Amino acid sequence: MPINQETLSGGPSAVVAVFGHLNRVAALQQHLPAGWTMRQAPDLADLRADELVLLSGATVDQVAAARSVLPTRTLVVAVVDEQAPGDLVAGVLTAGADVCVRGGQPAILAGHLIAGRRRQRAGHWARLDRQRPR
Repeated sequence: MPINQETLSGGPSAVVAVFGHLNRVAALQQHLPAGWTMRQAPDLADLRADELVLLSGATVDQVAAARSVLPTRTLVVAVVDEQAPGDLVAGVLTAGADVCVRGGQPAILAGHLIAGRRRQRAGHWARLDRQRPR
């Protein structure tokens, strides 16, 4: 029986759109599942709803701005400095980040992206199941 790619971590592919400091997350690609890609987003208008959005060096204002232009189903991950104060972490989460990661260690960051993608896919299938005629 062939493997259903949709059941794997994150499905067949995903795009991680990085807004901000790409050099802070440069090693992330090697920790992502096969088929996943990363791209630099030059500005918030270039972010797409179907992407996993990674705000590197995130600020409260950036998270709020991203949330204002993206659908709620879009995963927004904020990466802040390792020594970031708690009020910044709380601020980006309150502004709408789904996850806030201090320091952005690639393996930890990849784990959050994969888990977020799984939650997105689970929500997608649950919505389809609820829409199915009974």
